[in-house]
Amino acid sequence: MKTYMAKPETVERNWYIIDAEGLVLGRLASQTAAILRGKNKPTYTPNVDTGDHVIIINCDKIVLTGKKLEQKYYTHHTLYPGGLKEIQAKTLINAKPEEAVYLAVKGMMPKNSLGKNMLKKLRVYRGSEHIHQAQQPIELKLKGGKK
Repeated sequence: MKTYMAKPETVERNWYIIDAEGLVLGRLASQTAAILRGKNKPTYTPNVDTGDHVIIINCDKIVLTGKKLEQKYYTHHTLYPGGLKEIQAKTLINAKPEEAVYLAVKGMMPKNSLGKNMLKKLRVYRGSEHIHQAQQPIELKLKGGKK
């Protein structure tokens, strides 16, 4: 029996839409990252991008558990001396919820050029409207809502 190795030109990609209303951010991100990488397919190959396209809507209605709204900080550095910038999770989710979801999924992707290409298949929208109706996305129900 031979091991199947996927080839980039033979990969079939689907479009999925996920409604993030009431879902916990980390669980949403981990399940989305698995779909983007193609780990939910039997043809998964680690060195080939076998993943699907994912659209996340209603990201302004995501949930963080515990005290993460007050205690979690997103940091980045401007590459200037003393340029460490911090923003509290509550502030980021109120101002740019799509960026909070994007950063959560990005942190769960491979840290190489293949991971960057996989991340390009992610689309995140604040409300329930999106511009990808022509792709006829399949609606996915994810587990991980707050109890």
